[in-house]
Amino acid sequence: MSVSIQDFAQALREHQQLSSLTKITRGIERESLRVLPHGELSSHPHYHNLGSALTHGQITTDYAENLLEFITPVSDSAEQAIGQLEDIQKFVLSEIGDELLWPLSMPCFVDDANTIPLANYGKSNIGTMKTVYRQGLKNRYGSMMQVIAGIHFNFSFPDGFWQVLKKLENNQQSMQDYKSDKYFALLRNYKRYCWLIPYLYGSSPAICPSFLQGRETNLPFEKSKSGYMYLPYATSLRMSDLGYTNNAQSSLYICYNSLPQYLTQVEKAMAVSSDEFEKIGIKKDGKYQQLNSKVLQIENELYSPVRPKRVAKSGEKPSHALAERGVEYIEVRALDVNPFSSTGISLAQVKFLDIFLMYCVLRESPALDCDTQQQFEDNMNAVVVRGRDPELKLGDGDKQKSITGWGQEIFESMMPIAMLLDEAHGNDAYQQVLNDEHKKVNDASLTPSAKILDHVVAGENSLTKTALSMAAEYKAELSKKNYQFYTQDYFEKAAIASHQEQQAIEESDTMNFDDFISDYFSS
Repeated sequence: MSVSIQDFAQALREHQQLSSLTKITRGIERESLRVLPHGELSSHPHYHNLGSALTHGQITTDYAENLLEFITPVSDSAEQAIGQLEDIQKFVLSEIGDELLWPLSMPCFVDDANTIPLANYGKSNIGTMKTVYRQGLKNRYGSMMQVIAGIHFNFSFPDGFWQVLKKLENNQQSMQDYKSDKYFALLRNYKRYCWLIPYLYGSSPAICPSFLQGRETNLPFEKSKSGYMYLPYATSLRMSDLGYTNNAQSSLYICYNSLPQYLTQVEKAMAVSSDEFEKIGIKKDGKYQQLNSKVLQIENELYSPVRPKRVAKSGEKPSHALAERGVEYIEVRALDVNPFSSTGISLAQVKFLDIFLMYCVLRESPALDCDTQQQFEDNMNAVVVRGRDPELKLGDGDKQKSITGWGQEIFESMMPIAMLLDEAHGNDAYQQVLNDEHKKVNDASLTPSAKILDHVVAGENSLTKTALSMAAEYKAELSKKNYQFYTQDYFEKAAIASHQEQQAIEESDTMNFDDFISDYFSS
């Protein structure tokens, strides 16, 4: 059953749990390419002073040696999460010489994608597996797709929130099962409304021509006088078929109606064979080309704009952690890097996501069938390539709605949630954020994608020069700031400890890699 926000607000007050809304927790993962001052990709390996990419908890790499990933600890303060991200980036920038952090999702100029260096995690079995997985991604989809950067936003509600909601719904499940079911209700509604995320925050409407590397595309690109390819109404090419998607997975149907059903379908998906990937082979001249020839090498290869998550134990598969201990948090993956923020995500975005995700969990969330889920995916696909087109209509059941009309409905429904969060925090910050974002629904020119295209197309400016100028500005800005939550000494010691931990892992290996991989997939 669903409850009204008014009833839920009253129940929070009656149970003296209003303060639980200040205990919502978040973690941010920000990806960023290391680039040289003139815009080329850095060819320098992961800097030793940054620590081990395998074991460091806050500074690692993603696909490539030059694609950094910064991870904040779980925090119940939005301000702290942003501040910690600033501290991490301040340290990194102090250790990479004259290199810069590319402030866009889509990569800078890349002359030859084959020169992009795979991330190296050392000689341990687990480190080798991570690199071989990336080799598989390269062979399957090419390197360019893998150096697209994004923001992952991890979010969870505190126990007090669930206790009040469970009692209000008179639910008799165990708390673990109840939370999992409610997180899946959130996931279904996120699917329904997630087109709003690239509309509001999509920041990749244009690309450098080098991104295509000779690939053909059906997208009707235009070319700016400054040489960049763009779609006039695009919001997030990163989330389009051109970007971080996987056509090989189009036949996989992953349902979000319940955790058991989801896990069953993920397990089935892991067993699906691929004739295309079979041709690559597992080994070539004695070197691994991929972990296996299935559609998915491992669960992480399942691309989705949102995921149910549970912190896994060492060596534990994500699905096993979910099956054993239920959903712990959700991971939002539909966010472009925000070029107008030094950290790639602003405090206002975090607060909006708080509102939006709370809206998704409290709103009625009926089960999704294949056709309905496909309709919502079609909405998402339409918005990323033509979300600012005033003629665009989105499907909501048997109704066709405009961005403005449907957006108005959603924002009106979210205002009581913003008011409740403000009541808990003792200010009006959430209402202010919601009002500011609402303006974008009524005026598409206020969106970041529109601002970027206006600069590149109407202003005939170089996107590369603008991005480099931003990157240099952010580097100077962060270098002048004092550390807020960490110190230089903390990061230096963490780097040393991470190298020691990697060495210990390497020394503890007792089997060869072939046996390790065989054991991993048989368990």
